[in-house]
Amino acid sequence: MKPMLVAEAVDPRAAGASAIALDLSLPRQAGATPRQRDLPELAARAAIVLLFTLMAYRIGVNYLETGRLTGLLLLASEALVVVLTVFRRAPAVVDRSLRARLLTTLAMIGPPLVVPSVAVPVVPGSVTVSVCVVGLLIVIAGKLSLGRSFGLIPANRGIVSSGLYRVVRHPIYMGYLITHVAFIAANPTPWNVALLVVADIALLARAVCEERTLAKDPQYREYQTRVRWRVVPGVF
Repeated sequence: MKPMLVAEAVDPRAAGASAIALDLSLPRQAGATPRQRDLPELAARAAIVLLFTLMAYRIGVNYLETGRLTGLLLLASEALVVVLTVFRRAPAVVDRSLRARLLTTLAMIGPPLVVPSVAVPVVPGSVTVSVCVVGLLIVIAGKLSLGRSFGLIPANRGIVSSGLYRVVRHPIYMGYLITHVAFIAANPTPWNVALLVVADIALLARAVCEERTLAKDPQYREYQTRVRWRVVPGVF
């Protein structure tokens, strides 16, 4: 049994890049009224909720057909995106630079495009499933820890230092890396390796990009002194 990623459950065109593009709303205009300034944020929320609800529905249908534990965890992870987006805080600061857009797009568009293969797994299926489950549990726990500070693009929606954020500064990214390693081990094709290597390099660069935005807040700079590692303890 192979670990299930988004590619096994949904059409990758249904979300991913579209959600990113819609979340990267136009900058707020200085002369706009409060209501006008809130419209881009509300539009972004509605778009993300719609797209990820569709994704969660398709993952749910896949889970009912296969009964895979990884499918259930993936459903929980994507459903959390919907819930947290509805209740997320408005950002105090948002990075709408081309760099932030590109890194966010590359990090999110790669995983939905990977495909299961008939190649011989590098390790037994039971191992890859177990590793994938661990990664997805970390992603879910990280999202729950982040709570209303959740967002798709680099922004300060409130500093979080509890839960898994006491271990690394980007636990959700750590969970993604673990699931990607498990998927490649189960589906070791050049296409999958290339996609996930590019996506994960972008993910790590995105972590640095996010911290440039968050570090404008003294509270986050103090948090950085307490939690040394960004994504992988002892490495990065």
